[in-house]
Amino acid sequence: MTLDKRLGQRFLPYGANYLDWSDMTELREVIDHRVLFRYQTETESMASRLERETSERLGAAHTLAVHNCTEALRLALIATRPSIGDPVYIPAVTFVAVAGAVLSCGLIPVLVDTDDSLSLDPTLLPADAERVIVAHMEGTVAPLPEGVPYVVEDCAQSLGARFPDGRAVGTVGYAGTFSFHHNKVLTSGEGGLVVTNDEQAWATMRCYHDHGSARVPGRYPTWNQDAYYGENFVTSEQVAAVQCQQFRHLDELLDGLERMYAIAMRDLPDRADLEVRPRAAGDAKVSLRFRCRDRALRDAAVAALSAEGIANWTLNKYLLPEHPVLAGRRSLYADGFPWNHAPDGPLALSHDGFVRTRDRLDRTLCVPLSPELPEAEQVGAVKAIRRVLEAV
Repeated sequence: MTLDKRLGQRFLPYGANYLDWSDMTELREVIDHRVLFRYQTETESMASRLERETSERLGAAHTLAVHNCTEALRLALIATRPSIGDPVYIPAVTFVAVAGAVLSCGLIPVLVDTDDSLSLDPTLLPADAERVIVAHMEGTVAPLPEGVPYVVEDCAQSLGARFPDGRAVGTVGYAGTFSFHHNKVLTSGEGGLVVTNDEQAWATMRCYHDHGSARVPGRYPTWNQDAYYGENFVTSEQVAAVQCQQFRHLDELLDGLERMYAIAMRDLPDRADLEVRPRAAGDAKVSLRFRCRDRALRDAAVAALSAEGIANWTLNKYLLPEHPVLAGRRSLYADGFPWNHAPDGPLALSHDGFVRTRDRLDRTLCVPLSPELPEAEQVGAVKAIRRVLEAV
């Protein structure tokens, strides 16, 4: 795809640009083996290989592959052995799947307002908070609260990001969750991982994700005498194979993002009313994030970029206080479960009723980067973005 056709747009989501049949050695291995279920063989399954390699890559003691990141969040919460109706503090700005994972575990989401980076503000948490989900949105490394027993890091949009001390996101809290949805850093269409350094948490998650028992490869199905009920979150061999292929390109992808980000920071328009929000060194630099003077300018920039075919998005859709699941306490259960276990009154912590957060979202514009492009084409793509934004 040449630049004149791309017009600066990231043509496919990040990892999708690295999908190539000639490179799918793991997938061919699975098909040649003719076994698509991870526990069917006594030899190392592709899912087990994925877990081993990603544990080594991320620096986590344990990794479990599942169908998607929502399941990963559920497993992390279930492993804490909660009681029905327990509160879970979640960011006010994140994808609704975070709230859905909490509710599907019979727990109650409590929205916590954000700081200037649109990450959960840990200063708002009560002293007795036990369960907190922190979302590292758009590659940004969010601060983690201290003194909370169960901090779950939602890393769906931040694979490859690192804390200032060098540790990978997802490995600092009680558990970390990752997504391989189509528009994430790496993709297998769907798919997820949960990582933890807690031995007991991993054992619980491993059993729960396959009907409550720890499986013996090559001897499926077998049952533990102390089995409890669980669900089927077991990934398939072919999906794990695609994820293994994707992980082989992670460094290449991250390097491409760093390169284009550096080019953009040198060559974007210098406008006081269109501020580029700088990223930290450890962020996965998946996009340029602008903060505009007002919503009118933001909307004008969106229209101008879209007219030129340059990909962009806003973040208002992530404001959970306005989502019907939260605002209306929606449930498919006849008795309203689990909302019927929630206290009356607001389930939110904010300094100002989310006024500043709404304002920041109204003025935020994101433009994705294109890590797969050669440097010369990245330069051209940045020039196309600059040309449009200078004219707004």
